[in-house]
Amino acid sequence: MDYGVPHELLDDLAAEYGSLRALVPSGTDLGRPTPAVGWDVGASLSHLIGCDLLAREAVDAPAEFLRARPATDVGLAELIEHHIAARRDLPAERLQQEWADAFVALLTAFRSSRREQRVPWFGPPMSPATLATARLMEYWAHGQDVADALRIVRRPTDRVRHVCHLGFTTFAFSFANRGLPVPPSPPRVELRLPSGRSWARGPEGADAFVTGDALDFALVVTRRRHRLDTSVNCRGEVAEQWLAIAQCFAGPPRPGRPPSEVAH
Repeated sequence: MDYGVPHELLDDLAAEYGSLRALVPSGTDLGRPTPAVGWDVGASLSHLIGCDLLAREAVDAPAEFLRARPATDVGLAELIEHHIAARRDLPAERLQQEWADAFVALLTAFRSSRREQRVPWFGPPMSPATLATARLMEYWAHGQDVADALRIVRRPTDRVRHVCHLGFTTFAFSFANRGLPVPPSPPRVELRLPSGRSWARGPEGADAFVTGDALDFALVVTRRRHRLDTSVNCRGEVAEQWLAIAQCFAGPPRPGRPPSEVAH
């Protein structure tokens, strides 16, 4: 069978899920606010559950997903809020079980997907592998919110390369999502993975460059840190413009985090 998602990617997605599960064992205060305004730890988990269930349906039952998919950004925001509100009063043990069940169902769907399959989502259809990468990115980003809320410093891993890949491939989307003209060519991106290995994308010899740690680049493109609070360096107007608005997740433009006082 021509599998839709490489085993390595599924293993990394499962590891990202496991990493976040380890941050919120039984007894964790799910009401602890995260840096995402209006969201606590429980809301972050509820959002992941809801989106895992939607992704499973998009892979296994695309027609049903399309019938229920919101037609506007307002509708998408309302759907996200519904996922949170529907689980707000669940006992912690029930929430954890729903989370485990939803993730198992998602992995099962990805394992049965086909490489040539086009999966509907919030935007253009994508391959199962791209959707799996997007789910990993969401787990990584919301995991960062939870870690920040609980004042835990996560040990970075090279799984962050998947987030960097999505950050680079959404270069054009970041501009178009804000109604801005898309530059004709992206910058060259050269990063250091946590293992010390190099990771690069974009045209060699480009006029614009982005360099730094992969972890910091991932924090910027998921809008979890302001660029001034990271090691990410830019050269060229296109690179500066991009990292000010970079957003590797679906939905309307998000304001991002302001720079800390240390960065001024």
